[in-house]
Amino acid sequence: MRLLLVEDDRLLAEGLSSQLEKAGFSVDATHTAREALLLAEQEDYRAVVLDLGLPDGNGLDVLRKWRMNRISFPVLILTARGDWQDKVNGLKAGADDYLAKPFQTEELIARLNAIVRRSEGRVHSLVKAGRFELDENRQSLKADNGTEHSLTGTEFRLLRCLMSRPGHVFSKEQLMEQLYNLNDNPSENVIEAYIRRLRKLVGNETISTRRGQGYLFNDVV
Repeated sequence: MRLLLVEDDRLLAEGLSSQLEKAGFSVDATHTAREALLLAEQEDYRAVVLDLGLPDGNGLDVLRKWRMNRISFPVLILTARGDWQDKVNGLKAGADDYLAKPFQTEELIARLNAIVRRSEGRVHSLVKAGRFELDENRQSLKADNGTEHSLTGTEFRLLRCLMSRPGHVFSKEQLMEQLYNLNDNPSENVIEAYIRRLRKLVGNETISTRRGQGYLFNDVV
């Protein structure tokens, strides 16, 4: 999952980015309202963590502009402010959840996964498609015959993207956008390499190639 982290405390942003990547997110971090507005227009994010106190603007104004422009990704507001009115204003502006500093990273990750699940119409941390279940908490894949495999971070992100919309064709460019952040520089053949590795777990027939279009996950049992 591609995530945008908008946080002006660079030390906190670095620590959060590391923990979020371990939890299966691909993170782009920015420290300003201006860049947050630009990135949201240009990139395809599944969720956003937004600090309210930014050096060049108010996070609530950023959120209002996103919603006015029909940018609908889930947003979790992160702020040091503890007043209940700030929480109400954030939710009215279009936020999906709210977390006040200081906080535990585990709670942040749990809340992020929850708002993403809601945006996808799910209530559980399992992504089910055909004969397979992907456990978001354990980053593992389980088949209906009981076999279970632990996944690397990249394997998990790629499989989650495919299984979240079974039958949908994802282009190589779309998959690259969800797997890597703006600072990464992967080779052109990295998607093919990971598709080969995943096919060893789920079978060649489960992940199909559409020539000239991309890849899709077949959910036929």
